[in-house]
Amino acid sequence: MHLGRIATVVFAVLLGWSAAATAADEPVKLKPYILGNDLGGNMTAVVNLARAALTANGFDVVGSYMPYPTATVIVATHADLKAAAAKAKNGGFGVAQRVAVTDVGGKLQVSYVNPAYLGAAYGLGTLETVAVKLKAALGSRLAFGSEEGMTAKQLAPSTYRYMIGMPYFDHVDVLARHDSYQAAVETVEKNLAAGKGGTRKVYRIDLPGKEVSVFGVGILTGDGVDKGAKDTDKEVMHIIDYGEYRATAYLPYEMMIQGSEVIALRGRYRIALHFPDTKMAGEHGFTKIMSSPGGIKRALEAVAEKGS
Repeated sequence: MHLGRIATVVFAVLLGWSAAATAADEPVKLKPYILGNDLGGNMTAVVNLARAALTANGFDVVGSYMPYPTATVIVATHADLKAAAAKAKNGGFGVAQRVAVTDVGGKLQVSYVNPAYLGAAYGLGTLETVAVKLKAALGSRLAFGSEEGMTAKQLAPSTYRYMIGMPYFDHVDVLARHDSYQAAVETVEKNLAAGKGGTRKVYRIDLPGKEVSVFGVGILTGDGVDKGAKDTDKEVMHIIDYGEYRATAYLPYEMMIQGSEVIALRGRYRIALHFPDTKMAGEHGFTKIMSSPGGIKRALEAVAEKGS
């Protein structure tokens, strides 16, 4: 072979190795949601199939609800999720895995929150085993919810915020303080049963060996029209969840009892984390739901407070 051609081949090989090495060195970009397989059938059939698949793959289905007529959210947990949540500060916010079945133009989409994305944001680690089991149960056709995605480092609890002045993961809302853990649990259970704040109980998960209970809360009617807040699940999602693939698994909201204290993630943090590409202004921008964080907080406070 001519020396010139040999040099060209060697250069091409080295260039290929260099490109491969560069690609390998680039951090993985994570997106908030995963689109699962098309399970076929109507809403009831698909929900039942999804629940059965989750159970068959080691998940404990702890609740479900319909935030609006075109969607069902299924919530499950897993021993690995509980273990990760127990080790991290405020880790209980990530102990529930949210799965959604959404009717989009007559076609049902099965989707779920990306464990790696939420694990990075909430300090729970990569949650690889959870991701593998979810893929086995529901499939993993593509990741969505952000055009470019973010790295685990960008999502970290002490790093991610939508913009300057917005809260971080650890900037939680203290909804109420009680005399004891048991008193807090009894109050929240009672108020959810009564539908305080226009809410509905979706699930409860207790962390083993800890005075920590996490409640999933749907907001169906909110804190009342007199407040003027866009706080219900339907109102919020109607504005910000409009893409080809729907992010219904954003719902429901979490409130967590730790000892005698009841806390929740701040609305501005939680909404932005789950919809990171949302613009500040425009038809589907944050300015259209400026009242939502306050309205959501008031609804959760009504659930948390003594004598509410």
